[in-house]
Order: sequence, then structure tokens, then C-alpha cells
Amino acid sequence: MSEARLLLSEVLGQSATWLMTHDDSTLSPAEGERFADWVERRANGEPVAYLIGKREFYGRDFFVAPGVLIPRPETELLVEAADPQVGAGDTAIGASTVLDLGTGSGCIAISIALENPTARVTAVDQSEFALAVAARNATTLGATVGLLESDWFSALAGARFDLIVSNPPYIRADDEHLRQGDLRHEPHSALASGSDGLDALRLIIGQAPEHLNPGGWLWLEHGYDQAEAVRALLRSAGFADVSSRRDLAGIERISGGVWAGSA
Repeated sequence: MSEARLLLSEVLGQSATWLMTHDDSTLSPAEGERFADWVERRANGEPVAYLIGKREFYGRDFFVAPGVLIPRPETELLVEAADPQVGAGDTAIGASTVLDLGTGSGCIAISIALENPTARVTAVDQSEFALAVAARNATTLGATVGLLESDWFSALAGARFDLIVSNPPYIRADDEHLRQGDLRHEPHSALASGSDGLDALRLIIGQAPEHLNPGGWLWLEHGYDQAEAVRALLRSAGFADVSSRRDLAGIERISGGVWAGSA
């Protein structure tokens, strides 16, 4: 569906099929004003997801707003890593305890909780606004997720999990893409991470062993060209069975490993 058709569908509260079969219908003045406003704002670069207030992720609609990252299809790989029904194989967690770091809209944590009903899922974020968005999505979608304000692991002393997942910021701070397209409107703190984009990934990998049970897994999303570097960080930190998974475009998008030692 084109963006204009999607915006019109949302304005009218009708499906794409309805639009095609009612192409001779006219908009009310209020509907026309709202549609024109959205078209102008989209032309100025505002993301469609922020305009309509939602984005589909793992087959469900999640509320999103400026201040939280817009969910993307490649991030669904983190949900699949926790789901034994989607080919997780050696990483199937048996649905016990899961931590989602930097949850944003809550799409990862909530999807894992809904796909693994016996899992106890905790989601943390340093942003009160993001936690409020995640709480709204959890309530709307009927998911039980523990939400906690925390700067990465800072509020989790002594807590350990069977699986830790995260889609942290991983773009270089000077990357020109941060000034282009939808990224201009998304929270900078959820996108950029140091001169090489690896600052948050280094921190998470370095501290994760203190919060993983023996045999627990860590899976992280990263940039299209960072898989090799992330695998090296995981091995240096003592993780075993380190590997990466590819998205539908064939790009290595998440990397992870198992923690067998003690920390």
C-alpha cells in the first residue's frame, strides 16, 4: 500500500479494499483537513508511523510516538531467537526468564511474552516516556511484562536471566544517515553510539555475564557491517557458540552466544 493510501485509510478508518471499491467517495471537510495535514507533514519528512501512531511488528500493531524508536522488520529476529517454534533450535530458551534491554515501545519484550506464555519477561529503559509507551502496548495487547526504569543493567543488581536480548543504538555518531529520512525524527539516543557505533554493544556484552544464568543466551541487533566486530566482542567476553543470523535481505543483523562460565 502506498503511503498516501495508507494515510487516507487511517483518516477514514477503512481498509485498503474499501478504498478501492469506493474511489468515488468524497472526504468530509474535517477528513480532508486531516489528510492534507498528514500529507504535508510526511512531505516534510515525518515518519508515517508517528503520523498514524502505530507500526506493525511480529503480526501485531504497536503504538509508537516521537520519543521511541519505530519498530523494524529485522528486529523480529530477536523474537525468533527466543521462540522454539520458529527454528530457534539450539537457542530455544524453554521459556523461563528473559530481559529486554532498552525496550522502547516494548515490541520485543511484548512479542516474546505473547509468543512464550510461560516466560517471565522483564523490560528496561532509561526513558520514562518509553516505559509509558511500552506499558500502554502491553495493556492493549494483553501481555504480562515487568517494566523497570534502568540505564542498561544499572537497576538490575543481582538479577540473572536465561536470555537477554537488545536492540541498542549502533550507528556511528557521525553517520550521515542520522540526518536523513525517518532517522531525523527518531530519538538520537536510541540510534547513535560512539565513534564506531559499538559503545552500547561493548557495554552490554561486557556486563551481560553478571546477569546471565549458566547456559543463558545473549542476542543483540547490530548494524549491517558490524557482525564480525560483535562476534569478536562476544568471544573476547567469554561467550561460546557465537554466531549471527541473517535478515530477509541476507544481511547479518543479530549476533549472540551462550554464557557457560561464572561472573
